[in-house]
Amino acid sequence: MSDSLENISQKAGMPPGSLVHVGAVLEEESRISLIDFTQEDLVEKSISSIDELLEYKERKSVTWVNVEGLSDVVHIESIGRLFNIHPLILEDILNAHQRPKFEEADNYLYIVLKSLSLKDEKFCINYEQISILLFENFVFTFKERKDDLFLPLYKRLQNARGRLRAEGSDYVTYAILDLIVDMNFTLLDSLDVITDSLEDELLTNPAADTLLQIQQIKRELIYIRKSVSPLRELLTAILRSDTSLIEKKNHPYFRDIYDHSLHITEEIETYRDILTGLLEIYISSVSNKMNEIMKVLTVSASIFIPLTFIAGVYGMNFKYMPELSWRWAYPALWAGFILFSVLLLLYFKKKKWV
Repeated sequence: MSDSLENISQKAGMPPGSLVHVGAVLEEESRISLIDFTQEDLVEKSISSIDELLEYKERKSVTWVNVEGLSDVVHIESIGRLFNIHPLILEDILNAHQRPKFEEADNYLYIVLKSLSLKDEKFCINYEQISILLFENFVFTFKERKDDLFLPLYKRLQNARGRLRAEGSDYVTYAILDLIVDMNFTLLDSLDVITDSLEDELLTNPAADTLLQIQQIKRELIYIRKSVSPLRELLTAILRSDTSLIEKKNHPYFRDIYDHSLHITEEIETYRDILTGLLEIYISSVSNKMNEIMKVLTVSASIFIPLTFIAGVYGMNFKYMPELSWRWAYPALWAGFILFSVLLLLYFKKKKWV
């Protein structure tokens, strides 16, 4: 078991091709599962040693090997040695901070991308790097954690009449990519619900928590865009490749994934604009609320400042003030106060200030 490095900067100075896991350790122990199939037969099992793959190399079948957990470098190194994989490719598999990309070698293709899943209702996202190695009759997938991501594909493989069983390793790779990319639509659906809820909240009772949630979602969208945008470049490179490992008849399926990635990228850009608009609505709502408060205070001050002035005048201690000796001065003063306040309120109402 090799030590893992949390940050890629810690690997600075090591020779190229150094096999060290870089990233958070999501699984302490690796789990390796194998599915070997033809249209007539299917074998599904877990393996503990990479040497068990030797018997499947000479078979006329498709073998899908799924490695969950990357902290055990020995397994990755053994696969590289057994299938003659370049050390730099193995290094990229172990580096969980890779940008989605496609690389082509003589006898295999390497694809790496991010799988995004919703962690909770507050739109916190789980990011998982998935690496794919496509050989003529083998497909390797390398995941950071143990989960049920590929469970729909496992169920499809149980159907002996399904297209997945009838096609080769390139179609299996397509199915894996399609599943990972289409999971982003689930995120977009959740984002749509959250933005609608935030908009209603902003129009009724905007609060500091609302602003915090908007900022959190905008931050997540930056990372989502960083993970999704390179998919267009990746899929374009696959479609332009002259490799014999992907049959021409399966190119339309990869173009379909390309269309999905375009759609997802455009939707992300749209939601970025929507969230910017929501932020502006929040600022406007808070400003309008403050203006309403200031309007009430201004109206109150406009009424009481003249009354305070009159009270101040008659609060002076001069001996000869004509009204001091008048019997009805106090009631007349109160009548003047009330009349003046009512007239001001009527004036403000006529001007539609209140």
